[in-house]
Amino acid sequence: MDFYDLNLSDPVLDALDDMNFTECTPIQEHAIPPILEGRDIIGVAQTGTGKTAAYLLPVLSELSYEDYPKDAINCVIMSPTRELAQQIDQAMQGFAYYLPEVSSVAVYGGNDGIRYEQEKRGMQQGADVVIATPGRLISHLSLGNIDLSRVTFFILDEADRMLDMGFLEDILQIVGYLPKERQTIMFSATMPEKIRQLARTILHDPVEVKLAVSKPAEKIRQKACICYEAQKIRFVVEHFKENKPQRVIIFAGSKLKVKDLNVSLHKAGFNCRAMHSDLTQQERDEVMYAFRSGQTDILVATDIVSRGIDIDDISLVINFDVPHDAEDYVHRIGRTARAGAGGEAITLVSDKDIPKFKQIEHFLGREVEKISLPGVLGETPAYTSAPKKSSRGRKNHQNSKKRGGKGPRSRKNN
Repeated sequence: MDFYDLNLSDPVLDALDDMNFTECTPIQEHAIPPILEGRDIIGVAQTGTGKTAAYLLPVLSELSYEDYPKDAINCVIMSPTRELAQQIDQAMQGFAYYLPEVSSVAVYGGNDGIRYEQEKRGMQQGADVVIATPGRLISHLSLGNIDLSRVTFFILDEADRMLDMGFLEDILQIVGYLPKERQTIMFSATMPEKIRQLARTILHDPVEVKLAVSKPAEKIRQKACICYEAQKIRFVVEHFKENKPQRVIIFAGSKLKVKDLNVSLHKAGFNCRAMHSDLTQQERDEVMYAFRSGQTDILVATDIVSRGIDIDDISLVINFDVPHDAEDYVHRIGRTARAGAGGEAITLVSDKDIPKFKQIEHFLGREVEKISLPGVLGETPAYTSAPKKSSRGRKNHQNSKKRGGKGPRSRKNN
C-alpha cells in the first residue's frame, strides 16, 4: 500500500516524499488507519518492521491540525532505553520537518544538570511530544516539572522490553497522571501473558495488529558451538586469534558477563568496548561513537543494543548466551547481514541451554550448523535435549558425567 492511500496530512506526506518513503510496511498498513480513527491499538511486530513510523506518522498527522492545545503536552512516548528514545526523537525530526509548530523533547537519564534543566524547560513550555524513559519521566513528575493532564496520545514502544527491565510499576504510576480519556498505543515484539495483562489494564477495546516473527535473513550464516559455560570465553579468544575481528557484536545475558568478557578480550590484546546499563549516558554515547566510527572492533553488550540500534555493516554477531526465545534470537543476529550484505552469527550453547536452543531451531525450521571447539579447550557436551548421566559420547560431544558430574554453574546477574 502507498502512503498516499492513507489519510495522512499533507505536511507528513511531504516529509515522506523528501525521505523517499513510498510503500508502507505491513505494520504501517494495518496500524495507521485505526490510530487515525482514534482507536486504542496493540501492535506486535519485531524491530526493523517500521513500527516507529507506524505510530509517529498518524500522531503527527493529527497534531498538524488545529484541534490540539498549543500550551500542553499532547503526546507521551515511553521508551525502555535512552538509545531508543534518541532514535525515536531523530525519526520525529524527519517526519515533522514540515510541521515547525509541532515541538518535541527527549527525556532520559544519565545526563548532567544542564540537560535536566533543558528537559524541564521544554516540557514546561508545552512541547507537543515528550519521548521519555520511565525513570526520568517519574523524576520530573515527582518534582512537578511536567503536567500530563491534557495528554491525548500515550504510546508504549517495546513494551515487553520495559516489563523485562522492571518498569511495570513505573508505567502504572505514569498512567495515574494521565487523563482517562486518551488514546493508548502499545507496541511490543512479543505477546507474553504479562503484556496482555498490561493491555487489559491500560487499553480500552484495542485493535490488535499482529505480524508473525520473520525468519532471519538468508544471507546470515548461522552456526552454533556446544560447550560448557567455562569454555565460552576461551572459545571467543581462540576464535579471534584465528579470525581477525572487525565490526563484531557479542551479546551476553548479563552485565557481569559483559564486563568479564570485555576484560578478558582486552587482556588478550583485542580492541573492544563494553555496553551495559551501568554506564552513564555520556559513556554510552562514547562507546557507540567509537564502534560506529570503526575505532573499536568489538562491542560486547547486553540486550540493550539488540533492538532499535541501526548499524548496517556488522560482520559477525556472537550470542555468548542463548537468547530467551526465538524473537530475541532474530533480533540479535539481525544486527548483521543488513542492507543487502552478508554476515555470520555464532551462538554458544551450554549444556543447560540445549533445550532452549532446540526450540529456536524448531522455530527456524532447520538445524543450525554445529562447529567444534578448538581441541585445546577439551571435550564438550552431547547435543541432546537434556544432559545425560552416562559416560557415552564422542570427543567434542561428551556429556557432563565424563567430566566428573556436573558442568560449571553460570553466574546470574540480571
